[in-house]
Amino acid sequence: MPRRKKNAGSSSEGTEDSDFSAEHTDSSESDTHTVRNTRLTRSSLRLSRNSQGHLTGKHERHFSISGCPLYHNLSADECKVKASSRDKHVEERTLSQRQDENRHSARQQAQAERQLRYKEKVTEMRRKRNSVPQKDKYMEHRPSHGSSREPLLENITSDYDLELFRKAQARASDDLEKLRLEGQVTEGGNMIKAIVFGRYELDTWYHSPYPEEYARLGRLYMCEFCLKYMKSQTILRRHMAKCVWKHPPGDEIYRKGPISVFEVDGKKNKIYCQNLCLLAKLFLDHKTLYYDVEPFLFYVMTEADNTGCHLVGYFSKEKNSFLNYNVSCILTMPQYMRQGYGKMLIDFSYLLSKVEEKVGSPERPLSDLGLISYRSYWKEVLLRYLHNFQGKEISIKEISQETAVNPVDIVSTLQSLQMLKYWKGKHLILKRQDLIDDWKTKEAKRGSSKTIDPTALKWSPPKGT
Repeated sequence: MPRRKKNAGSSSEGTEDSDFSAEHTDSSESDTHTVRNTRLTRSSLRLSRNSQGHLTGKHERHFSISGCPLYHNLSADECKVKASSRDKHVEERTLSQRQDENRHSARQQAQAERQLRYKEKVTEMRRKRNSVPQKDKYMEHRPSHGSSREPLLENITSDYDLELFRKAQARASDDLEKLRLEGQVTEGGNMIKAIVFGRYELDTWYHSPYPEEYARLGRLYMCEFCLKYMKSQTILRRHMAKCVWKHPPGDEIYRKGPISVFEVDGKKNKIYCQNLCLLAKLFLDHKTLYYDVEPFLFYVMTEADNTGCHLVGYFSKEKNSFLNYNVSCILTMPQYMRQGYGKMLIDFSYLLSKVEEKVGSPERPLSDLGLISYRSYWKEVLLRYLHNFQGKEISIKEISQETAVNPVDIVSTLQSLQMLKYWKGKHLILKRQDLIDDWKTKEAKRGSSKTIDPTALKWSPPKGT
């Protein structure tokens, strides 16, 4: 079976770029647009802390950019005046409807007459549009405020249509404020509560800096193959009908059974790696890398079936690590946790270190689940080594060279297992047979289905690393 490859100059890469352009408004944005949205979100947070007023004119302060009067080129007082005008209009319309209802016989005729008069009024208001744009004012506004302010909208359309748009903005902002007051959206908290990912709906654990227009929805819909994020099930269904991706980009460097690992270069596949980092942040507390992905390689593990290669987890590593870190960030997707995939990812990272003839260690700090997984892995590696060791003398250096585990990690694991003792001026490693027997029993029950086979790796270290 031929191995799946996707190089930087392949047709698949061209599909990625064109597909992203086609879905510019429906799915995840390009790199420049994403960074701009992120900056916009951060500036909105600063406005939220310092500015008073609300776009609806009904609240004393706002918590997001959608409710910020300053962003919409308005003052808090102007928002209150507009709110009063809207309320007055609603009252007049309600009163008119009640009067029509009281005229039982002429109700339908009155409604038709009122609608006709309103149509004529709207037509007349739209004719009064000022067709001369104020270019100097617009050109001065854009460099002065950039993306921290909404573009000037006056004279682009009629005053009537602009007022309709303003009402829709205020109503959407009011709905978001109601969600916040009900506790469904928390200020400064994780606004994305769940993601639809393939056939799973996953509850999120932590905040991830998605653009605010997506984050405030509370639920994101993601393509599990290209990792684009979208606003609705309809957009996702439309995207899946034309998405040509069935596996991650990059080169497939490992395959055994349904399990494959793809090496993805953050420089060649920047948007995919950025989306992968944003996805990972939903389930990792300490992750800080989102957009600067070019210095990293990503190793993505998948499980294949007749529909494609489904994301199981991944780890990233620096192309040039001065401290010999073999993992910068590691994640197993929640639907695959507690099934042995986490240890497979860790084992694969140390397999790459062995091929590179280096000693590796994960970058700190580790997440709580990551620390548990690594300690469990180091314990198994040491017990397996001691079980197979037939000599009389053993050293930490020999264990490190054989397993590619950092000596510091070996010592800390031996200490936690109470297998390192200080006696007569020397440190001794105790071979605890009870721990080895327990490990052998668990290993026999687990079987070999969730293990990495070194012979299935087709990889050589990248040049310059």
